[in-house]
Amino acid sequence: MSDKVVLAYSGGLDTSVAIKWLSEKYKLAVIALNVDVGNERDFSAIQQKALKVGAVKSLVKDAKELFVNHFIFPALQADAIYEGQYPLATALSRPLMAKLVVDVAMEEGAVAVAHGCTGKGNDQVRFEVGINALAPKLKIIAPAREWGMTREETISYAQRHNIPVPVTAASPYSIDENLWGRSIECGVLEDP
Repeated sequence: MSDKVVLAYSGGLDTSVAIKWLSEKYKLAVIALNVDVGNERDFSAIQQKALKVGAVKSLVKDAKELFVNHFIFPALQADAIYEGQYPLATALSRPLMAKLVVDVAMEEGAVAVAHGCTGKGNDQVRFEVGINALAPKLKIIAPAREWGMTREETISYAQRHNIPVPVTAASPYSIDENLWGRSIECGVLEDP
């Protein structure tokens, strides 16, 4: 039986490609974990997609109540609005996701965890600081940071490996949403 990695899985381009890439590069059995913090998604379809792409297991954790009680309510009480206008929707969800990724890694006996953050934003820091605080000996793999592919090359890799992705060069938007808000990124912004 091969070693396992728990991947914080969104079902988007980078994490879908990461399943195949982690299997090939590290020879790890990938357990995909999608955390429901109020995302309006078809979680059953996301689970099936992860398995189709090559995950050995695909899990969904309902974390809405934890997110509200331990993150949204305290943020409201603290008036945590960045520069008076941004509600930190994505930033608030990442520590909880990091905790749940670590929890599943411990339950599954995984040797590593992985995320789909690029090296260009704060998400990588949010995930890795949280993971290191909770499990400092757990290896962290950041495929999108390691593989060195541009957005177009990542899309091409997905197409070559029959990985269905909702992103094309013509429609490069990436949307992160939860109970607290929505953040929209565009390929042009992610890959300047």
